[in-house]
Amino acid sequence: MSPRQRVSRAAIELLKRFEGLRLRAVSLPDGRWTIGHGHVQTAREGVEISEQDAEALLVYDLIAVARAVNEAVYAPLSQNQFDALCAFVFNIGLENFQASTALRRINEGQPPQAAFAMEAWRRAELAGESIVVDALVRRRAAEKALFLTPPGGAFVPAPSPLLRPRLDPEARAQAPDAPPVAVRAHVDGDQLVAIRDDAPPAPVEAPAHPGPVAAAAEAVQARLEVLFREPEEAPEPELQPEPHVEAPTEVRPQADFAPPITALLEPPELAAPEPEPEPEPEASAEDPVAETGAADAPEALAAANDIAVEPAAEAAPAVAADPDPLLAATEHLTPYSFRRPVDMAPPPATTGLASVLALAGIGLAFFAGGLFWGFNATPTSLDNFVTPQVVGWLAALAGTLMFCIAAFILLQRLGKAEEAALDIED
Repeated sequence: MSPRQRVSRAAIELLKRFEGLRLRAVSLPDGRWTIGHGHVQTAREGVEISEQDAEALLVYDLIAVARAVNEAVYAPLSQNQFDALCAFVFNIGLENFQASTALRRINEGQPPQAAFAMEAWRRAELAGESIVVDALVRRRAAEKALFLTPPGGAFVPAPSPLLRPRLDPEARAQAPDAPPVAVRAHVDGDQLVAIRDDAPPAPVEAPAHPGPVAAAAEAVQARLEVLFREPEEAPEPELQPEPHVEAPTEVRPQADFAPPITALLEPPELAAPEPEPEPEPEASAEDPVAETGAADAPEALAAANDIAVEPAAEAAPAVAADPDPLLAATEHLTPYSFRRPVDMAPPPATTGLASVLALAGIGLAFFAGGLFWGFNATPTSLDNFVTPQVVGWLAALAGTLMFCIAAFILLQRLGKAEEAALDIED
């Protein structure tokens, strides 16, 4: 069994610094009274003491605390560790200390982990709100420093050039998420109350007129609605014939894949054979072209091939004294443009705005959730690769990829929509 230890002057001075001094008894919100350095057991209304009496009452209160620490701790403790634990137990109470992680770490033989566990006791209830108290943060830091001070003050040297410190990701859980609140004890008559030094922030009212950022967002939203609206069913375009133009006197060369129009109109069985050096035969009554002449060549050609040809509105002027029969047969036909009309241009391919924005929203949700999980997950052993931090960073990376894909699709669709609009204008 380890020898029983007693508190030293270090614990008494630490408690006097953080408990304060009240030479006259004051009441607490729960109905009890306190006097001296946090003494409540024998405090009564109207009692007044001196500074020596206040220190004597503090030593008397530490007797029960030292007995509880000696009974609860099984591991050997140095004097500084014992004094720090007594000051810590005096503040949080015996029941909280017996169920705390700090006591468990000490009995497991892990004093540094126990010192870090002591810093978790920094919150208090004030006006129905749980807040991190600035004074408790400083008090836990002082107790931790005393707990980690080696006997005799012989610190082990750790030169900076040799042992350059690095950030420990597991230490993020030790820092409070909410900023500590400065709270001070104030005596109002015979009542001891806690007052917050910081004033609650005033509510921020929404601006009456939208700022430049909101106006820009509305403009972008209106533009996206115009680009991604559902295309209306356009009526079937009517082919408008182009005005009749005179046939050129000379035939221009065409592309290799486009045969001459005369070859398309001439039936295969009517293809003219190679001329032979024979005398021209006399026109027979069965030859419609010979009987009607060159002027009636289109009607004769159509009659011979069972093709209905409408007469031209106006007779085309003769381009030569002896025109080619096949060329004259095509002059009465109304040429049409082989271009696709502007109205027949296919509408630009669009993608629903909801799907693109949904993908971007999911990416942002994954990114924010991954960062939150990576920064706030409970640290685990580094021996296992699949840790909560790794899962959080992978989720953040997946969210970034989703958002980039959605932005790429949006920009691509915007570019196609602009090109289609330019094609329609041309």
